Amino acid sequence: MSLTLLPAVDISDGHAVQLVQGEADRKRQYGDPVTAAKRWVDAGAQWLHVVDLDAAFGHGDNAATVARIVSELPVQVEVSGGIRDDASLQRALEAGAARVNIGTAALENPAWCDAVVAAYGERVAVSLDARGDTLSAHGWTRDHGGIDDVVARLEAAGCRRYVVTDVTVDGTLSGPGLALLRRICDMTPRPVIASGGVATLEDLRAITELGRYGVEGVIVGTALYEGKFTVAQAMRVLEGQ
Repeated sequence: MSLTLLPAVDISDGHAVQLVQGEADRKRQYGDPVTAAKRWVDAGAQWLHVVDLDAAFGHGDNAATVARIVSELPVQVEVSGGIRDDASLQRALEAGAARVNIGTAALENPAWCDAVVAAYGERVAVSLDARGDTLSAHGWTRDHGGIDDVVARLEAAGCRRYVVTDVTVDGTLSGPGLALLRRICDMTPRPVIASGGVATLEDLRAITELGRYGVEGVIVGTALYEGKFTVAQAMRVLEGQ
């Protein structure tokens, strides 16, 4: 089974960055985010995962930069960070995002989230950012809700897709949270996108093995920026080569 690679372009204060375990004061900077996005597209990526970290943390936004990436590059873009109301949702969709991810609002405004996933179908995914059994919100700064109850509610609402991040390994290059991914896959028939911890091609092969259970794609950030492997190498592994 072939999985999709989604290179990450996380944006903070106008820079492409990668956080370590979601902590804003532990980040690596990688220059201009539009340049970074173009680099991954030129290397062959068909999807990008673009995160407005300032919007996620609630102190400003990088909406103009996100819109440039979405409008200028000929790929599908998944937009995340600060999608918490109709205005932010529509801004991302009208910019041309193929899909938006709802994170904090899925936990703190469940009625709105459930209505949105029912109304927009495939164009909306829900981010499940977990530390153990607990989900995190506001850029992973607040714990909020248990995995079992939240997923059960989202399943009832008709959520079409989940983006699953093990916060404890994100940005650490210590390997993906395979147990968390398998746990979520066992709870839903919907597709799951894996995020966090990927450091090697062997990590990607391990995630590919979960394709039979519902994992359909992998978000990779730090490993690509740090040159652990190339986009082409990653795509070959995810295609089963």
